[in-house]
Amino acid sequence: MAISSLSKFTVPLASDQSATSQGMLMPKLKYRFRVMFENFGVSTPTTELTKQVQTAARPNLQFANQTIEVYNSKINYAGKHTWQTIAITLRDDVNSNVQKLVGEQLQKQFDFLEQSSAASAIDYKFNLRIEMLDGGNGNNAVTVLETWECYGCYLTQVNYQNLGYGEQTPAMIDLTIQPDNCVQTPSGTGLGTVVGRTVGVLATGAGI
Repeated sequence: MAISSLSKFTVPLASDQSATSQGMLMPKLKYRFRVMFENFGVSTPTTELTKQVQTAARPNLQFANQTIEVYNSKINYAGKHTWQTIAITLRDDVNSNVQKLVGEQLQKQFDFLEQSSAASAIDYKFNLRIEMLDGGNGNNAVTVLETWECYGCYLTQVNYQNLGYGEQTPAMIDLTIQPDNCVQTPSGTGLGTVVGRTVGVLATGAGI
């Protein structure tokens, strides 16, 4: 097969809509990622968490739909948005480094011994950074393809999972994280891009 035929491995487009030599684009791969925790727990560094991440979800956004009832129809517009919780699974380790940091974060949110809560959210909230990578390592410097920066995070749920004599897999800890805001960087790519505003007009999408 001629190498040039590989350019045909894509969806056919008009000649003015795509380069003639362009085939499929290289996808981002799910397993090339890392997760950084900032101000998580008390002990430093928190890189032990980064090394023990098993799975991580990217942010999920939802807008509340609002409806205006009109004569013969309805007009919909976006209400307030909500950043959904982010699920991260960590491998527990024999030195309990992961469990210690998770426990410190929980203790910051609520003192279970004294039954005392934090005075304000700033006392326990942390930042989360999820980076998708290009596979570089060692002498080949890694390139970050995508970064999600999540601000104002706290743990809404921690699941230490079950144990079993018939299991041979590592012990895991599931974290459910609620962020206040997420920004996709660098600025100008995806979320975080500044857009113009038109004041005083409600567009239905079918006309004004």
